[in-house]
Amino acid sequence: MADNLTLKALSRLLLYPEAALQDAAPHLAEALTEDGRLDAATRLGLMPLLRSLAGEDLYDLQEAYVGLFDRTRRLSLHLFEHVHGESRDRGQAMVDLAALYAQGGLAIDANELPDFLPLFLEFLATRPEAEAQGLLADVDHILATLEERLSERGSLYAAVLTAVRHLAGAEAVTAPEAKDRAAPDLDALDLTALDKEWEETAVTFGPGDAASCGVDRFRTQLRAAQRDARHPARQPAA
Repeated sequence: MADNLTLKALSRLLLYPEAALQDAAPHLAEALTEDGRLDAATRLGLMPLLRSLAGEDLYDLQEAYVGLFDRTRRLSLHLFEHVHGESRDRGQAMVDLAALYAQGGLAIDANELPDFLPLFLEFLATRPEAEAQGLLADVDHILATLEERLSERGSLYAAVLTAVRHLAGAEAVTAPEAKDRAAPDLDALDLTALDKEWEETAVTFGPGDAASCGVDRFRTQLRAAQRDARHPARQPAA
């Protein structure tokens, strides 16, 4: 079974920018075109980000990435941070998701958090298309909110979320008017404010009838962990 090159490319576009990613940007653009899973409009939406990664100063790219994804929970690339619940539930959800990866043949390091979106997409790229679409649908409420919030900031990364959701057959979020980018985000450690701002339905992962890995569907509600416990720049396992 051939890997889904589009999901692999989108996974890499969400990683912390490094020189290797800059060098790979033209090849990622080629893969997105040759794989043929995205329509022309969705691919066109990714081009500004690809040009930015290929042509801008690496330090500036890294600074912008950290400022976007590492300083507020509202844009965290860790899926389980966006689901309200008890911390013990989050731990079990991590165990279940890691088990799903293992049964699908993806081994991750002990210090990698399984809910890191690029890692999740890396795993889905190796799964049958129907299974990958089903798992993306399980987290679409999170992906849609990230897409909207990135669009509000005028971020080029919004196009990646649009493309991921396109693969799952979801409708793109209507681009909102840009908000004041100087407005402060929720305090990263303010759980009370987070609960008021962000009360999502539980994430339901699981293969259902479409998968063969044998992991039971699970439902979980998770409270956000402190930002310092995250690993936003971790690379997906090869």
